[in-house]
Amino acid sequence: MSKKIPVSAPQQPLQSPFSALDISGLPEGPSTPEEPRDAKPRKASHRVVLRREKSNRGGKTVIVVSQLPTHLSPPELENLCRDARKGLGCGGSLQGREIELQGDQADRVRSFFEKLGYQVVGP
Repeated sequence: MSKKIPVSAPQQPLQSPFSALDISGLPEGPSTPEEPRDAKPRKASHRVVLRREKSNRGGKTVIVVSQLPTHLSPPELENLCRDARKGLGCGGSLQGREIELQGDQADRVRSFFEKLGYQVVGP
C-alpha cells in the first residue's frame, strides 16, 4: 500500500514566486484613474438604412440594416452583428454587407445603432 498524505494537518503556505523581486526601481502607478476621453456620444458620421422585410420568410418579420460603412472589414461587420444580437437579445445573421435581425423591433434597432454613433434612416 502507498503512504497516505494527511490532509487535515496544518500545512505551510506556498512560497510566493514574486517575493524575491526588487520593486525599488519601478515607477509609481497613476494616482487617480483616467477618465474616458470620449465621454460624450460621437457625432453621427455614418449612415445606415433600416428596412422591414417579410417576404420569403414564412410570415416572419426581420429588420435589415443595410448601407453599412464601406470601411468596415468583414470581421468588423461580424463583430457588429454579434454585438447587435447580444444587445437586442434576438437572433440575426450577416448576409453579404447587410445585417438581418429577427423580429419586428425597428425602434430598438434604431436606438442601438444611434448609441453607436450612426445616423439611422428608415422605419
